[in-house]
Amino acid sequence: MAISRADNSVLGRWWWTIDRWTLAALLALIGFGYVMMLAASPAVAERVIGSDARSLLLVKQVVFLALAASLMVIVSLLSPKGIRRFALVGCLVALALTAATLVIGFETKGARRWLNFPLLGTMQPSEFLKPCFAVVTAWLLSLGKEAGMARLAAGRPRDLGLLHPRLFWPGLALGLLAVIAVVLKSQPDFGMLMVVVSVFLAQSFVAGLNLVLVGFSALGGVGLAVGAYFILPHVRSRVDRFLDPAAGDTFQITKSMEAFGYGGLFGRGPGEGRVKNLIPDAHADFVFAVAGEEFGFIICALILLLFAFVVVRGLWRLMAEGDLFVVLAATGLLAQFGLQAFVNMASTLHLIPTKGMTLPFVSYGGSSVLAIAMGMGMLLALTRRRGPRLEGRE
Repeated sequence: MAISRADNSVLGRWWWTIDRWTLAALLALIGFGYVMMLAASPAVAERVIGSDARSLLLVKQVVFLALAASLMVIVSLLSPKGIRRFALVGCLVALALTAATLVIGFETKGARRWLNFPLLGTMQPSEFLKPCFAVVTAWLLSLGKEAGMARLAAGRPRDLGLLHPRLFWPGLALGLLAVIAVVLKSQPDFGMLMVVVSVFLAQSFVAGLNLVLVGFSALGGVGLAVGAYFILPHVRSRVDRFLDPAAGDTFQITKSMEAFGYGGLFGRGPGEGRVKNLIPDAHADFVFAVAGEEFGFIICALILLLFAFVVVRGLWRLMAEGDLFVVLAATGLLAQFGLQAFVNMASTLHLIPTKGMTLPFVSYGGSSVLAIAMGMGMLLALTRRRGPRLEGRE
């Protein structure tokens, strides 16, 4: 049923103010996620669980993708004020649950990142921390920037008091980042930590933070990466294997590169791939290799273009945005979304050291897909048309 422009209902206002192009691209990625689960999950389920459970992972992921699409639409109905409140509560809850993993979480592959809930199954709370942190940080940085502009307008630009809102709110954001860094380092989850730090730096740069401070922060991030290399054996092993394949086991990345070679331009065809029978994480971290082998370069390029479209389209929508909070929050969400997609695809193509990070909406994972849907719902809510200045813009 068509929705009239005169429809003043919640659904009507949502339809005519939402960025329908971005929504369509995100739904297309969810569709690709369904197709890739059809391709990869039966083989993985049979190998890991047994032949009687070939459809188990597929059914679970279809449920997750349906919930993700619903969650994305529901969150996109909120106003910017509603997004702030939602993100603040979500950040506090997710941070508390992430800290709880250190006490009551269970360990897998040397990391303690997951909680087990009766009936709900396992959950990785740090996934939900990422989008909520991006919005909360944007709120705090915008408060500090607005306080500084107000003081400048009043003719009192020089005020170095730490309790002045111009410094207090950004300092609070930095303190929140420090707490999250300590918790993620303790799990450990340096991949998640690097994403959170990168988002914070991107938002600080857009907010107009002194470039010297941004530079020192970036150097701190580099120092963190170097420290992880020398302190954590699994990080050092991954970097060494990337720089020198003879330094250790490179079975997964070797098979991944072979899959792209076998796939060629058009792929072997749906269900004809072999890499999903060999790589343990073919349905998750290496799902892009499955796409390359079965559907070829053209479909992989289309998936890449969809991710790029969402990021570029989102940044373009912000060009006419006058609300600093909206600009910073959307920038953080887009940076997080684009960076996660880049890390997954680049590691699968052996462009960077391998990192266990899902491809948004395409890889298998309940916590991951729901958290990404929540973040993209926030993005759609923040980039909706508000007021006459965006009237008629596509």
